[in-house]
Amino acid sequence: MIALEILREKEGQKKVETMLKKRGKNYNLKDFIKTDEDYRQSSKKLDELLERRNILSKEITPEAKERARKIKQDITDLKDIVKNQLRRRDDMWSFIPNFLDDRVPEGKSDKDNVVVKTYGTPKKFDFEPKWHDDLCIALDILDIKAGTKVSGSGFYYWKGMGAKLVDAVLRFAMDTLLKRNFTQFYTPILTKPSTLFGTGFLPFAEDQIFNVGTDNLALIGTSEQTLIAYHQDEVLDLKDKPKLYTALTPCFRTEAGSYGRDTKGIFRVHQFYKVEQIVICEPQDSDRLLNYCQESIEQILEALEIPYRTMILCGGDTGNASSMTYDTEAWFVGYNTYREVGSASNILEYQSRRLNIKCKNENGKPYYAHTISSTAAVERTVISLIEYYQTKDGGIEIPRVLVPYMGGITKITK
Repeated sequence: MIALEILREKEGQKKVETMLKKRGKNYNLKDFIKTDEDYRQSSKKLDELLERRNILSKEITPEAKERARKIKQDITDLKDIVKNQLRRRDDMWSFIPNFLDDRVPEGKSDKDNVVVKTYGTPKKFDFEPKWHDDLCIALDILDIKAGTKVSGSGFYYWKGMGAKLVDAVLRFAMDTLLKRNFTQFYTPILTKPSTLFGTGFLPFAEDQIFNVGTDNLALIGTSEQTLIAYHQDEVLDLKDKPKLYTALTPCFRTEAGSYGRDTKGIFRVHQFYKVEQIVICEPQDSDRLLNYCQESIEQILEALEIPYRTMILCGGDTGNASSMTYDTEAWFVGYNTYREVGSASNILEYQSRRLNIKCKNENGKPYYAHTISSTAAVERTVISLIEYYQTKDGGIEIPRVLVPYMGGITKITK
């Protein structure tokens, strides 16, 4: 959420217009400004009427009582107007994206993202490599048909050594974060709409959310939602001690709008497991800690010896709540290109303003904290590994760093 005082200033409005243009957003800022002005004028008039009523209530003449009766009805009518104006103003306010970092490149889509780092050179196979699903089904460690039978398309079963490998990758990622001073959580996987709004997923990603039953709850799309909201309505002491949190959870997304994309295998699904890393910190520390989170992703992939590249997303591809995002793309043999396995975003005070998360200075004055959201590892990391480490005989070699997590197993064979 961008502060109202910024949106009410001419210079702030110019900054917002520049940001909207860079993002390629068709948002009517003038309509928002007019709606906010109407609300403020009506609120001022309401305060004046309430003050007049209080003055008249002290008079006992018939004329004063009649004027008070009329003002009472005016107040009732104006309260409804103010309430509706506020609701419309806040709804429009919630659709304004975050400011963009000056380093974010111009561009309309993922084709305009800028590569800032490349690690490793994809190896060449002396045989025809398989896609992850063909390889895993042949090894009897993945069952997509059963997932479709039980839950529908976009669901699947890992089994046997497949489940063990997923567990190994995600536990290795978690251990990497714990060594980097993150605190591990097990979080709820159901959450309130207010949490989804507070973390910026509502109203922007409403069509990606699985709502559950009649309890006004939804399945989380990422543990970012529950980890950030953990400190809702709190004032934190973050000086020299930022909050570094991590969790391994299932994540649920409808993938609305992606029909026909990535239909082979389990690259794009409705449920997957992810190790997340989030940070709540002092504003002056957020850029440094964004890079710290990005280093975590890169350390994990480098330890697994999977080639990857890091991109800075362009304005048109940066998420609405993010000020700047690094995407990390691992090499996928099946696609014969790099595909996303994680992102790290500096969200500035956009979430903390919505969730009322503050820190305080030496004089005890509170101000909004900054938040960072970042992947550490996800099931896509596993399928990149499977394709990259496949062998000519149809097996999967285990990266050295994972052998202890696999109980000493060095290769998955049929």
